Amino acid sequence: MTAPATAAPATAVPATAVPATAVPAAAVPAAAVPAAAVPATPPAAAARPPWPRRNAGQIALTAIALPLALLWLLPFGWALSTSLKPEGETQVLPVHWIPQDVTLGAYRSVLGEGDLQVWLLNSLIVSVGVTALCVAVSAAAAYGFARTRFRFRRALFGLTLAGIMVPGTVLTAPLFATMRSLGLVDTYWGIILPQVVAPAMVFILYTFFRGIPRELEEAAVLDGAGRWRIFLTIVVPLSRPVLAAVSIFVFIVSWNNFMWPFLVTTDPDLATLPVGLATVAGALLAALPLLLVFVFFQRQIVRGVAHTGIAGS
Repeated sequence: MTAPATAAPATAVPATAVPATAVPAAAVPAAAVPAAAVPATPPAAAARPPWPRRNAGQIALTAIALPLALLWLLPFGWALSTSLKPEGETQVLPVHWIPQDVTLGAYRSVLGEGDLQVWLLNSLIVSVGVTALCVAVSAAAAYGFARTRFRFRRALFGLTLAGIMVPGTVLTAPLFATMRSLGLVDTYWGIILPQVVAPAMVFILYTFFRGIPRELEEAAVLDGAGRWRIFLTIVVPLSRPVLAAVSIFVFIVSWNNFMWPFLVTTDPDLATLPVGLATVAGALLAALPLLLVFVFFQRQIVRGVAHTGIAGS
């Protein structure tokens, strides 16, 4: 008669005998791993150059940009210094930067003797009118060149770009003869219309319009939208940054325009601010509105330059 088999005693298995690979990764709860054990290193931080190298590059860039900025500020400093000098001191040689006798007589003369309010109103009317018409005409022309297909499109676009290379002074005489034959001398329209055509603005808007996805316009065509509806409801809202930048550029150029308003108007009541304030002190006063425009709209200017690619991108 055989004896029953006795159960073997359970031998404790040491923890070290279990290989690490025997425990699946899914068996370890996520809470068991402390969050501090996982280093949170963003990819952008790993791609940044070391701090000393980055700091050295900024110092070098500042060292190059600072003299250039001072060079651009020299004319404004000289204009401010000259406007504070007496009339006789401005003709003394050798010239000196710091006035010996500081006076505000030039500013009192400008503000007291001229029709400053009339000149300011005329400048606003002309600049706003030129900006509105120029942006509308340039945007329509640029969209036509960028999206429509017609005969001689490339030739007409090349002819438009050729206008950038023609100096404005070359066109002064024929433009004046045209305005006189149309009876627009000494009128607001005679000042505004010749400034509406801006080939450079057409090129900037053309470059931006070509970057808009065609799929958006094709979807609108399937919904029954026409060309003008697509332009006004899709393209224009998407182009607000570049349209704002172009508007600011055109406004600044029109506000600073001295030669054409001076030639086409003989009526003092139609004189613009640069024409009426044709002095050093007057030039500084006329530049104040443009300075305010740049201060309040510099973000739109930078964004428009970045979108249009005229900064070399």
